[in-house]
Amino acid sequence: MGQTASSARPRSSKSTAAIPPFPPEPPPAEIDHSLSLPDECLACIFQSLSAGDRKRASVVCRRWLAVEGQSRHRLSLKAVAELSDAIPRLFARFDSVTKLALKCDRRSVSIGDEALILISQSCRNLTRLKLRACRELTDEGMSIFAANCRNLQKFSCGSSNFGAKGMNALIENCGLLEELSVKRLRGITDAAAAEAIGPGKAADSLKIICLKDLYNGQCFGPLIIGAKNLTSLKLFRCSGEWDKLLELIADRVATLIEVHLERIQVSDLGLSALSNCANLEVLHLVKTPECTDIGLMAVAKKCRLLRKLHIDGWKTNRIGDDGLIAVANNCPSLQELVLIGVNPTRLSLEKLATNCQSLERLALCGSETVGDTEISCIAAKCFALKKLCIKSCPMSDHGMEALAGGCPNLVKVKVKKCRGVTSEGADWLRAKRGSLSVNLDAVEPELPEASISEQEVVDAADVDAPLGGRSGDPSIASSSSNGRSTSFKTRLGSFSRRGLVMCTFKKWRSFGGRLRSSSRRG
Repeated sequence: MGQTASSARPRSSKSTAAIPPFPPEPPPAEIDHSLSLPDECLACIFQSLSAGDRKRASVVCRRWLAVEGQSRHRLSLKAVAELSDAIPRLFARFDSVTKLALKCDRRSVSIGDEALILISQSCRNLTRLKLRACRELTDEGMSIFAANCRNLQKFSCGSSNFGAKGMNALIENCGLLEELSVKRLRGITDAAAAEAIGPGKAADSLKIICLKDLYNGQCFGPLIIGAKNLTSLKLFRCSGEWDKLLELIADRVATLIEVHLERIQVSDLGLSALSNCANLEVLHLVKTPECTDIGLMAVAKKCRLLRKLHIDGWKTNRIGDDGLIAVANNCPSLQELVLIGVNPTRLSLEKLATNCQSLERLALCGSETVGDTEISCIAAKCFALKKLCIKSCPMSDHGMEALAGGCPNLVKVKVKKCRGVTSEGADWLRAKRGSLSVNLDAVEPELPEASISEQEVVDAADVDAPLGGRSGDPSIASSSSNGRSTSFKTRLGSFSRRGLVMCTFKKWRSFGGRLRSSSRRG
């Protein structure tokens, strides 16, 4: 009775809830551990990243942006006319660039002299420059660039319009130049009116000269002849007669080690002149129809240090057993031999296998005379052989059987477009020699015949790749597992080169659809 209403009423549970004495602690702040790293260590980390990861890392913070820009030594830019406005900002950030590539496509207007001069003023320590399709550059721009970038060591240009004056300014100012590559230099035109190029200050340092697709490549003659330390000379599809110039080069340049001659007018006179280069180790003769056994014999007799020999006879039958026997008798250090469109017989192949005990890489392509007998000879005699490529030759499964018991050091075999070789023969060889990588490219349907390029054969044979194949070569990875799947994949790859892969894929997809529908009905 004496109780009040408030005292009789029970207390709510909410009113009795415990109140925390202190608010919850905030999460600990994240610590930027990169702040303890000096800029030099951060730069080393950036240099180990891929291009995409490096770009993403540069936008993390202002410090990373600055360090990434200052530590970048290699830069490739799309050299369109609009690039000119961005050059000051670009090279304010990338102020340590030493290797620069400027590439423009054919449909766009390229940068001009003004942009190139700006670049040269910002990159005075440039050591490498590559120009592609920069058609707006002139002799004046190249001259100012060369005067500003005197430390250039490697220069490459293609599809440009400047001429002999710009090139002479380059080799006169860049006394450290070691490698020069020129392709389709349109500023050099008529032979009679063309200004001679060289020798210049770069003649003392040049080691590699590569000329491609030049209308008048002979104007580089003074530069080549004056390059006393030249070790590599590559001439591709340059018009004009080269015999006389090769005679002068061989007389005055005693340091040549590597010579590439492709689709140029050279005869046995030029090859005989090259035979005076006693230190020659690498020789490529590609589609030079005037070269015969006589010229090859002259080279073989005097160039006894020859290690690599590539010959594309263009199916003219002017180089054959006589020249190859001379190579076998005089070049015991031969390690690599590529024959395309050449028809060697057992006679020359046996000599090569017997005398060239260091022969490790051999490619025989488009040879009408290389059959099972010749392959059996190679298997029996080439003890050091590690890589073998046979393409478009009349061999059969019997030749594959011969390889099972010969060439004890063989690690890789590629057989392409040999009608007599079947997938069963390749499977049998894999079973016999489990460690051997066998790549079979089955014969394709009849299509218009295409010429075999040397680069295609080199890629097929992997003549310059490390033994065991490239790590990213899918054909090698698949060849060790299943022969039939390998041949199927290689057939699909060959069809894709002819635009038939989509048709094959549609047929396979429709077949798979019918198979799934039938399984559902079942």
